[in-house]
Amino acid sequence: MPDSDRGNRFRYHNKTMHERWLVWKTDNGERAFRYFYNTVSVIVCLILTGVLVFTTASFPPFGDPANPTNNEVPLRYLEEGVQDTGAINIVAAMILDYRAFDTFGEACVLFVAICAILALLRRDGPPDAFDTLLREMELPWPNVILRTTSFMLVAVTMLFGSYIVINGHLSPGGGFSGGAILGASLVVYASAYGRRRAQLFMNFKIYSRTVSACLLFYVLAKGYASYTGANHLPSIIPLGTPGNLLSGGKILPLNIAVGLIVACSVYVIYILFSTGELD
Repeated sequence: MPDSDRGNRFRYHNKTMHERWLVWKTDNGERAFRYFYNTVSVIVCLILTGVLVFTTASFPPFGDPANPTNNEVPLRYLEEGVQDTGAINIVAAMILDYRAFDTFGEACVLFVAICAILALLRRDGPPDAFDTLLREMELPWPNVILRTTSFMLVAVTMLFGSYIVINGHLSPGGGFSGGAILGASLVVYASAYGRRRAQLFMNFKIYSRTVSACLLFYVLAKGYASYTGANHLPSIIPLGTPGNLLSGGKILPLNIAVGLIVACSVYVIYILFSTGELD
Protein backbone atom coordinates (compact mmCIF):
# COMPACT_ATOMS: atom_id res chain seq x y z
CA MET A 1 0.00 0.00 0.00
CA PRO A 2 1.47 3.43 -0.87
CA ASP A 3 2.54 5.64 1.98
CA SER A 4 0.00 8.32 1.03
CA ASP A 5 -2.94 5.87 1.32
CA ARG A 6 -1.65 4.62 4.64
CA GLY A 7 -1.42 8.18 5.87
CA ASN A 8 -4.97 8.96 4.77
CA ARG A 9 -6.38 5.84 6.46
CA PHE A 10 -4.41 6.62 9.62
CA ARG A 11 -5.77 10.19 9.71
CA TYR A 12 -9.34 8.95 9.10
CA HIS A 13 -9.27 6.24 11.82
CA ASN A 14 -7.85 8.66 14.34
CA LYS A 15 -10.72 11.11 13.91
CA THR A 16 -13.64 11.39 16.31
CA MET A 17 -17.12 10.23 15.35
CA HIS A 18 -18.19 13.81 14.62
CA GLU A 19 -15.20 14.38 12.38
CA ARG A 20 -15.87 11.09 10.57
CA TRP A 21 -19.49 12.18 10.05
CA LEU A 22 -18.34 15.46 8.53
CA VAL A 23 -15.97 13.62 6.19
CA TRP A 24 -18.72 11.21 5.10
CA LYS A 25 -21.19 14.05 4.68
CA THR A 26 -18.78 15.97 2.48
CA ASP A 27 -17.75 12.99 0.35
CA ASN A 28 -20.89 10.85 0.15
CA GLY A 29 -23.76 12.77 1.73
CA GLU A 30 -23.98 15.48 -0.91
CA ARG A 31 -23.78 12.92 -3.71
CA ALA A 32 -26.48 10.77 -2.12
CA PHE A 33 -28.73 13.78 -1.55
CA ARG A 34 -28.30 14.83 -5.19
CA TYR A 35 -29.27 11.36 -6.42
CA PHE A 36 -32.23 11.28 -4.04
CA TYR A 37 -33.40 14.75 -5.14
CA ASN A 38 -33.16 13.88 -8.84
CA THR A 39 -34.98 10.59 -8.33
CA VAL A 40 -37.84 12.19 -6.37
CA SER A 41 -38.12 14.99 -8.98
CA VAL A 42 -38.44 12.47 -11.82
CA ILE A 43 -41.05 10.46 -9.89
CA VAL A 44 -43.13 13.57 -9.11
CA CYS A 45 -43.00 14.69 -12.77
CA LEU A 46 -44.07 11.24 -13.96
CA ILE A 47 -46.97 11.14 -11.49
CA LEU A 48 -48.10 14.62 -12.50
CA THR A 49 -47.85 13.72 -16.19
CA GLY A 50 -49.89 10.58 -15.59
CA VAL A 51 -52.59 12.54 -13.74
CA LEU A 52 -52.81 15.11 -16.55
CA VAL A 53 -52.96 12.41 -19.25
CA PHE A 54 -55.63 10.50 -17.33
CA THR A 55 -57.67 13.67 -16.84
CA THR A 56 -57.41 14.57 -20.53
CA ALA A 57 -58.44 11.07 -21.56
CA SER A 58 -61.53 11.36 -19.33
CA PHE A 59 -62.86 14.38 -21.22
CA PRO A 60 -66.01 13.82 -23.29
CA PRO A 61 -65.45 13.39 -27.03
CA PHE A 62 -65.11 16.63 -28.93
CA GLY A 63 -68.22 17.57 -30.90
CA ASP A 64 -70.43 14.87 -29.41
CA PRO A 65 -74.05 16.19 -29.17
CA ALA A 66 -74.50 14.21 -25.95
CA ASN A 67 -71.78 16.18 -24.17
CA PRO A 68 -72.90 18.08 -21.06
CA THR A 69 -73.94 21.64 -21.69
CA ASN A 70 -71.43 24.07 -20.22
CA ASN A 71 -71.84 27.10 -22.46
CA GLU A 72 -73.70 29.38 -20.06
CA VAL A 73 -70.76 31.72 -19.49
CA PRO A 74 -69.79 32.17 -23.19
CA LEU A 75 -73.42 32.68 -24.11
CA ARG A 76 -73.75 35.35 -21.44
CA TYR A 77 -70.70 37.15 -22.80
CA LEU A 78 -71.94 37.01 -26.40
CA GLU A 79 -75.60 37.80 -25.79
CA GLU A 80 -75.39 40.42 -23.04
CA GLY A 81 -71.79 41.66 -23.29
CA VAL A 82 -72.64 44.87 -25.12
CA GLN A 83 -75.43 45.69 -22.68
CA ASP A 84 -73.29 44.96 -19.61
CA THR A 85 -70.06 46.65 -20.70
CA GLY A 86 -70.93 48.98 -23.59
CA ALA A 87 -68.05 47.57 -25.68
CA ILE A 88 -68.51 46.29 -29.22
CA ASN A 89 -65.38 44.14 -28.98
CA ILE A 90 -66.51 41.27 -26.74
CA VAL A 91 -62.91 40.08 -26.24
CA ALA A 92 -62.00 43.45 -24.73
CA ALA A 93 -65.14 43.25 -22.60
CA MET A 94 -64.08 39.85 -21.26
CA ILE A 95 -60.44 40.67 -20.42
CA LEU A 96 -61.05 44.20 -19.11
CA ASP A 97 -64.46 43.88 -17.48
CA TYR A 98 -65.63 40.35 -16.73
CA ARG A 99 -62.11 39.03 -16.09
CA ALA A 100 -60.25 42.26 -15.44
CA PHE A 101 -58.42 40.93 -12.38
CA ASP A 102 -56.73 38.31 -14.58
CA THR A 103 -55.47 41.09 -16.83
CA PHE A 104 -54.24 42.99 -13.79
CA GLY A 105 -52.24 39.94 -12.77
CA GLU A 106 -50.67 39.76 -16.22
CA ALA A 107 -49.66 43.43 -16.00
CA CYS A 108 -48.13 42.79 -12.57
CA VAL A 109 -46.18 39.86 -14.05
CA LEU A 110 -44.60 42.24 -16.58
CA PHE A 111 -43.62 44.64 -13.80
CA VAL A 112 -42.11 41.84 -11.70
CA ALA A 113 -40.23 40.54 -14.75
CA ILE A 114 -38.66 43.97 -15.27
CA CYS A 115 -37.63 44.09 -11.60
CA ALA A 116 -36.03 40.63 -11.90
CA ILE A 117 -34.13 41.62 -15.05
CA LEU A 118 -32.93 44.79 -13.31
CA ALA A 119 -31.59 42.70 -10.44
CA LEU A 120 -29.94 40.05 -12.63
CA LEU A 121 -28.35 42.30 -15.25
CA ARG A 122 -27.17 45.07 -12.97
CA ARG A 123 -23.48 45.90 -13.53
CA ASP A 124 -21.56 47.13 -10.49
CA GLY A 125 -18.07 46.16 -11.57
CA PRO A 126 -15.30 48.33 -13.03
CA PRO A 127 -15.48 49.58 -16.64
CA ASP A 128 -14.57 46.98 -19.24
CA ALA A 129 -14.55 46.56 -23.00
CA PHE A 130 -18.34 46.44 -22.99
CA ASP A 131 -18.41 50.16 -22.14
CA THR A 132 -17.14 50.96 -25.63
CA LEU A 133 -20.25 49.38 -27.10
CA LEU A 134 -22.42 51.28 -24.62
CA ARG A 135 -20.91 54.59 -25.67
CA GLU A 136 -21.59 53.74 -29.31
CA MET A 137 -25.22 52.91 -28.52
CA GLU A 138 -25.70 56.26 -26.79
CA LEU A 139 -24.89 58.17 -29.98
CA PRO A 140 -27.12 58.44 -33.08
CA TRP A 141 -26.51 56.02 -35.92
CA PRO A 142 -24.19 57.67 -38.47
CA ASN A 143 -26.28 56.63 -41.49
CA VAL A 144 -28.52 59.59 -42.41
CA ILE A 145 -30.82 57.48 -44.58
CA LEU A 146 -31.42 55.05 -41.73
CA ARG A 147 -32.17 57.84 -39.26
CA THR A 148 -34.59 59.57 -41.63
CA THR A 149 -36.38 56.32 -42.48
CA SER A 150 -36.58 55.38 -38.80
CA PHE A 151 -38.04 58.77 -37.92
CA MET A 152 -40.88 58.36 -40.42
CA LEU A 153 -41.41 54.73 -39.44
CA VAL A 154 -41.55 55.59 -35.73
CA ALA A 155 -44.14 58.33 -36.32
CA VAL A 156 -46.44 56.04 -38.31
CA THR A 157 -45.93 53.10 -35.94
CA MET A 158 -46.70 55.16 -32.84
CA LEU A 159 -49.83 56.57 -34.49
CA PHE A 160 -50.98 53.07 -35.45
CA GLY A 161 -50.24 51.70 -31.97
CA SER A 162 -52.18 54.53 -30.35
CA TYR A 163 -55.12 53.84 -32.67
CA ILE A 164 -55.14 50.15 -31.67
CA VAL A 165 -55.04 51.00 -27.96
CA ILE A 166 -57.77 53.67 -28.09
CA ASN A 167 -60.08 51.65 -30.33
CA GLY A 168 -59.57 48.37 -28.49
CA HIS A 169 -63.17 48.31 -27.25
CA LEU A 170 -64.54 48.90 -30.77
CA SER A 171 -62.34 46.72 -32.99
CA PRO A 172 -59.74 43.94 -32.67
CA GLY A 173 -56.81 45.16 -30.64
CA GLY A 174 -56.42 46.71 -27.23
CA GLY A 175 -53.80 47.45 -24.65
CA PHE A 176 -51.57 44.42 -25.12
CA SER A 177 -51.31 44.46 -28.91
CA GLY A 178 -51.20 48.26 -29.19
CA GLY A 179 -48.70 48.51 -26.33
CA ALA A 180 -46.41 46.01 -28.07
CA ILE A 181 -46.47 48.17 -31.22
CA LEU A 182 -45.72 51.32 -29.21
CA GLY A 183 -42.86 49.55 -27.45
CA ALA A 184 -41.45 48.39 -30.79
CA SER A 185 -41.51 51.97 -32.09
CA LEU A 186 -39.55 53.11 -29.02
CA VAL A 187 -36.99 50.37 -29.68
CA VAL A 188 -36.58 51.49 -33.29
CA TYR A 189 -36.12 55.11 -32.18
CA ALA A 190 -33.51 54.17 -29.56
CA SER A 191 -31.66 52.01 -32.10
CA ALA A 192 -31.50 54.78 -34.70
CA TYR A 193 -31.00 57.88 -32.52
CA GLY A 194 -29.15 56.41 -29.56
CA ARG A 195 -30.01 55.84 -25.93
CA ARG A 196 -29.11 59.40 -24.97
CA ARG A 197 -31.93 60.83 -27.10
CA ALA A 198 -34.34 58.11 -26.01
CA GLN A 199 -33.68 58.87 -22.34
CA LEU A 200 -35.33 62.26 -22.78
CA PHE A 201 -38.74 60.58 -22.80
CA MET A 202 -38.00 57.16 -21.24
CA ASN A 203 -35.68 56.61 -18.29
CA PHE A 204 -35.94 54.73 -15.02
CA LYS A 205 -37.79 57.52 -13.24
CA ILE A 206 -40.36 57.93 -16.02
CA TYR A 207 -40.79 54.16 -16.33
CA SER A 208 -41.31 53.54 -12.61
CA ARG A 209 -43.75 56.42 -12.21
CA THR A 210 -45.74 55.55 -15.34
CA VAL A 211 -46.08 51.85 -14.55
CA SER A 212 -46.86 52.49 -10.87
CA ALA A 213 -49.54 55.06 -11.75
CA CYS A 214 -51.12 52.75 -14.35
CA LEU A 215 -51.19 49.77 -11.98
CA LEU A 216 -52.64 51.91 -9.19
CA PHE A 217 -55.33 53.31 -11.48
CA TYR A 218 -56.12 49.81 -12.72
CA VAL A 219 -56.63 48.31 -9.29
CA LEU A 220 -58.67 51.31 -8.08
CA ALA A 221 -60.94 51.26 -11.12
CA LYS A 222 -61.53 47.52 -10.97
CA GLY A 223 -61.86 47.60 -7.18
CA TYR A 224 -64.58 50.23 -7.47
CA ALA A 225 -66.40 48.19 -10.12
CA SER A 226 -66.18 45.04 -8.01
CA TYR A 227 -67.46 46.85 -4.93
CA THR A 228 -70.45 48.39 -6.70
CA GLY A 229 -71.28 45.13 -8.46
CA ALA A 230 -71.06 43.00 -5.33
CA ASN A 231 -73.30 45.39 -3.40
CA HIS A 232 -75.74 45.99 -6.28
CA LEU A 233 -74.94 49.70 -6.35
CA PRO A 234 -75.20 51.88 -9.47
CA SER A 235 -71.87 52.85 -11.01
CA ILE A 236 -71.06 56.48 -11.72
CA ILE A 237 -69.04 55.48 -14.79
CA PRO A 238 -71.34 55.80 -17.85
CA LEU A 239 -71.19 53.06 -20.47
CA GLY A 240 -71.87 55.48 -23.31
CA THR A 241 -73.38 54.61 -26.65
CA PRO A 242 -72.00 51.32 -28.02
CA GLY A 243 -69.98 52.01 -31.15
CA ASN A 244 -68.83 55.51 -30.17
CA LEU A 245 -65.25 56.20 -29.17
CA LEU A 246 -66.26 57.42 -25.70
CA SER A 247 -68.06 54.25 -24.71
CA GLY A 248 -67.31 51.02 -22.93
CA GLY A 249 -67.24 52.54 -19.47
CA LYS A 250 -63.86 51.92 -17.82
CA ILE A 251 -62.59 49.69 -20.65
CA LEU A 252 -61.12 52.62 -22.62
CA PRO A 253 -58.98 54.05 -19.77
CA LEU A 254 -57.97 50.52 -18.72
CA ASN A 255 -56.85 49.82 -22.28
CA ILE A 256 -54.71 52.95 -22.19
CA ALA A 257 -53.20 51.93 -18.84
CA VAL A 258 -52.38 48.43 -20.09
CA GLY A 259 -50.96 49.83 -23.33
CA LEU A 260 -48.59 52.13 -21.43
CA ILE A 261 -47.43 49.28 -19.19
CA VAL A 262 -46.74 46.98 -22.13
CA ALA A 263 -45.01 49.70 -24.18
CA CYS A 264 -42.71 50.66 -21.31
CA SER A 265 -41.97 47.02 -20.50
CA VAL A 266 -41.02 46.14 -24.10
CA TYR A 267 -38.67 49.11 -24.34
CA VAL A 268 -37.08 48.53 -20.92
CA ILE A 269 -36.48 44.83 -21.66
CA TYR A 270 -34.68 45.83 -24.87
CA ILE A 271 -32.52 48.36 -23.04
CA LEU A 272 -31.66 45.98 -20.21
CA PHE A 273 -30.69 43.09 -22.46
CA SER A 274 -28.64 45.35 -24.73
CA THR A 275 -26.86 47.49 -22.12
CA GLY A 276 -27.55 45.83 -18.78
CA GLU A 277 -28.83 48.98 -17.07
CA LEU A 278 -31.55 51.63 -17.28
CA ASP A 279 -30.44 55.15 -16.42
